[in-house]
Formats: sequence, C-alpha cells, structure tokens
Amino acid sequence: MTAKNIVDLYISFFKDKKHKQIPNASLVPENDPTTLFTSSGMQPLVPYLLGEEHPQGKRLVNVQNCFRAQDIDEIGDNRHTTFFRMLGNWSLGGYFKKEQLPWMYEFLTKDLGLPKEKLYITVFDGYKEIQKDNESVKIWEEIFKENNIDPKGRIFYYGADKNWWSRAGTPDKMPVNEPGGPSSEVFFDFQTPHDTRFGKKCHLNCDCGRYIEICNSVFMEYKKSTDDSLKPLSKKNVDFGGGLERLLAAVENKQDIFQTSLFNPIIKAIEIQTAKKYTTHAKEMRIIADHFISAAFMIANGVTPSNKEQGYILRRLIRRASDNLGSDNIYSILDSIIGTYKETDPQLIENYEFIKNTLYEELQKYTKLLIDVTQFIKSRYKKTGDELKGQIEISARDAFEIYTTHGLSPTQIKSLGLLFNEQEFAEKMKEHQNISRAGANKKFAGGLADHSEKTIMGHTATHLLHQAIRDVLGSKIHQTGSNITTERLRFDFNYDKKLTDEQLRRVEDIVNEKIKENLPVHFEIMPLTEAKNLGAIGLFDEKYQDNVKVYFIGNKKPYSAEFCGGPHVDFTTKLKQVRIIKQENIGHGQRRLYAMVG
Repeated sequence: MTAKNIVDLYISFFKDKKHKQIPNASLVPENDPTTLFTSSGMQPLVPYLLGEEHPQGKRLVNVQNCFRAQDIDEIGDNRHTTFFRMLGNWSLGGYFKKEQLPWMYEFLTKDLGLPKEKLYITVFDGYKEIQKDNESVKIWEEIFKENNIDPKGRIFYYGADKNWWSRAGTPDKMPVNEPGGPSSEVFFDFQTPHDTRFGKKCHLNCDCGRYIEICNSVFMEYKKSTDDSLKPLSKKNVDFGGGLERLLAAVENKQDIFQTSLFNPIIKAIEIQTAKKYTTHAKEMRIIADHFISAAFMIANGVTPSNKEQGYILRRLIRRASDNLGSDNIYSILDSIIGTYKETDPQLIENYEFIKNTLYEELQKYTKLLIDVTQFIKSRYKKTGDELKGQIEISARDAFEIYTTHGLSPTQIKSLGLLFNEQEFAEKMKEHQNISRAGANKKFAGGLADHSEKTIMGHTATHLLHQAIRDVLGSKIHQTGSNITTERLRFDFNYDKKLTDEQLRRVEDIVNEKIKENLPVHFEIMPLTEAKNLGAIGLFDEKYQDNVKVYFIGNKKPYSAEFCGGPHVDFTTKLKQVRIIKQENIGHGQRRLYAMVG
C-alpha cells in the first residue's frame, strides 16, 4: 500500500459518510498575519470552527500540506518531519464523539488493515474548569470489547500538555478568540525494545519511539475568552488529523518513517550522492531528506530564500541540509523528491525548473557567504590564510554577530574551525530570543486567524486594490499572494514592470473613490460555475468545490466580486482611506505593493 493508496482510501471512506472534499490550502496562508505557514489541517478552517457557515456544508474532508518550523530541531529521529500531509475530516456542529471515534477505528483496522492489538489510546485528563473526558473512554471501551479486545491497559489519561489541541498549545497559551479542545489520540505499537535512555519504563508518549501517534481526534468545543477563561463555542466541532507519513509507517510496520516506501527512494539517492550508508549516517540523511523536501514544497508555493519570515525559514532549511550533505550537488536528490511526490503533488513537476534554479542560486550564495565569513575573521583577527586552516578562538560577541548578520548557526560557525565561549553565546541568544518572542506574541495576539477591526478592514481594502489594479493595468493581472496585519496590507500580483507614479496614483484614487461611495459589502454562497460566470476573481482552487463563498462590493452592478472566506466590513466608508506606501520587485514577474488602511 502506497501513500497515494492511503489518501484515496481515506477520501473515499469519508465521502461514503456524506463528507464533501475541500481543496488543499496553500502552504503559505493567505491573509493570516498570525503565522508563517499552514501548520495544521484546521488552520484554514478557523472561521468555520468559530461559527461561520462553510460553502460545502457541515461535513468536510481533505488532505492538507503542512509545515511546522518548531519541529526543525527535532529532525533526525525516526518520526519527526517539518513537512507532512495531514488527512483531515471535520464536523462543523454535526456529529461528535460517538460517531468520530468508531469511524477512526474502522478506517484504521478495516481499510488500512492495522492489527487491532497494536492500537493504544490516550484521552484528556482535565484542566481547571474542563473535566476529564470520561465519555471518550467509555466509547473506546465499547469499541474494543465489540472487537474482542480487552480495553484494560489500552486507554490512558494525559494532561493538557498532551491531549489538548490548539495551535498555540495548552489552554494557558491560547490567545483570545482561539478555538481549542480536548483530544483523543491513537498510537501504534511497533513492539520494539524500550531504550532506557528515555526513562526506566516505556509509555505511549515515550521518546524511545516504540509507540508513535498516528492520528488525533480533537473535539473543538471551546474558545479563549477575554477574561482568560474557556467558553463553549456556539457548536461542537470535530477536527481530525492523521499524519500520512506516520500512517504509512504503521501500515508497513516500519518504526523509522524514513525507511518507508515514501522516503526510501530519497534516502537511496542521498546514499549514492554521499557514498555513505544510511545505517551509519541516519540522522544526517534524515535531515537532508526532510529539509530538501520542505524546501521544494515552499519554493513551489512561491517562497524564495531571504532574511525575513518564510524566506528565512527556507534559507535555514537549505543551509542545514547542505551542511549535512557536504555538497551543493543536489539534483539527483531533487529528482528523487519530485518522483516520489508527483502523484499526490503535481505542482512540483510544474515548478521543477523554478525549484531547481532557486536551490542552485541559494547554494551558490551560501558558498560565497562562507568565504565572506572567513574573510571577516581574517580581517578582524589579523590571520593569514594558513592560520585560518586551524582552529581560531573568537569572542562570543563576534560569533553572535556572524549569527545575526550572516545567519550561520553556532554549529555552522564551529564547523569553520571557529571557537567561542558557548555559555556567553547562549546568554546572548537567550536575550535575542526573548526580544523575538515578544514580537511573536504581539503578532499572535489577535488569535489563530486575526479578526481584529483593522485586519478586517485590510481584507476589504485588498479586494478594492485588486480590482483597481486590474482597472489600471488590465484584466490579465491577478493576485499571487497577500498578507494583512493591523499595521499594513501587502498585495502581490503578476506584473514584470515597475509601476509609474501616475499608475500608483490612479490605483490609489480609484480605491478611495469606492470608499467614498460607501458601497455595501456582502457575500453569497453559490455554485462555482455560477461564480465564474459572474466574473468573480481571486485565489481559489476549483478541484473539489461545488459551492464557493463570493464577496461582492456594490449592489446591482458590483465593483468587485471575489472568492474569499472573509470576514469584511459591511460598508466601504469604514475603511476611511487607503494609501499606497511602497512597491517592490519580488522577482519571477511579480510585484508587491504595501498600503496603509484607515
């Protein structure tokens, strides 16, 4: 059974249970300033988990490409990856625990054929005012008994640090308006010997890797309130996530996911390229495989290496993979990645040249950077070329300057033969992280999907800006990306020339004219074909959508009609004013505008 087989079985399973398939959202979120990447299947669905009506109804299913930057340092073990595919099914106020949990068991044991005696369960142990999930325990006990399995010693309670799910983590870390809820996880037992380095006794969440979590049913029924308490949502939701890579490992009974049929061709290509064996260099090869896979998907989604946001993460992945590879010749590895994922992700084939060229350019820049750092040390410490071949002691201050200016990690700095006081460096790093964390907390303060007044204004202003640009530059112009914060909006579009001052002025004037006209803003849910016939524009994926949500600005003859999940202001005068403050060339025939709203 291949990864593609599992995807097809899963989608078919839930379609039979009256679920509508929804498309895979972009790896780079649109109009969500609270996060850099789509890190879970539920992330694009937050407005609907909070109560909005979804165009496809209450039962949904899909496979979502995800990336989690916080897992970068975990890469190297047998089960963690930064990029992964999440099988997801949702109930938006429909079915709940008594339907979800038996369906999960049925899919795992009958459709995937997993041995039922190898499945173990965790449930929520309670948190402050939220009681422990005894209901799920009773359901699981009945499931096991019906299948001739003794439930004793098979179901375990864990606290909020393990069996509570929100994107921010435990309830105390959730920002206002973020949804969350208790979860029930299914673990697969590979029955490998316990490694006592991780404790005297093994348990389901033990880091020895004997047990691996393969899926998680979240009962999304709470929202963080302004008084820091958890209030019930208007409806109870189910948010299921099943990691495709881990499910395949369970199906193939491979404790090491990098030895499954999904990763094995890539590992083989790395072995050939490095002339080394996976058995003796497993950690390095896992890092190489994972990081180049993630890099390929990021680039296919329009991310390019830089020192900011998504581009910084991409750059970090490429450099770390290159350090472990010890070479910039990655084309055979890239070809194996494309070959492995082409059936489920054809956009990799479509963007092959762009991916290859982006990686090549970045690796060349990295090589030059290492030379520049060497010259920096040579100049600072008055060292000759021969002296630089040995180890050189430098100050923690200079090491940290190399880190912040050139982006080299402490490990990369040491690999150049540069020695420094690591404790002093760690103190500087801690101070730097505290500053960064404060900024990140401020960025995340609006919740998982920022619905603050200023951000909602930015959503509507983006629609006006999109149409105004088309008015000035022509109907071939279309949006390629956007990002909205409480401070400004950023709008990307296809155009290979710098806009003149006159063109920028005309775009801005058109937008502000429409604001003064006080046009009404409303949405309608309609069939995709009808929306396209009306001339609706915007970023959308038509692969699976029967119905779509279209926002209109204006009544009888709307000025703008655009595919969008919302939210928006109800009248354009609430925007007050839009001012274009900057334009940029972001390469590959694309421009970027920044604007202030209000």
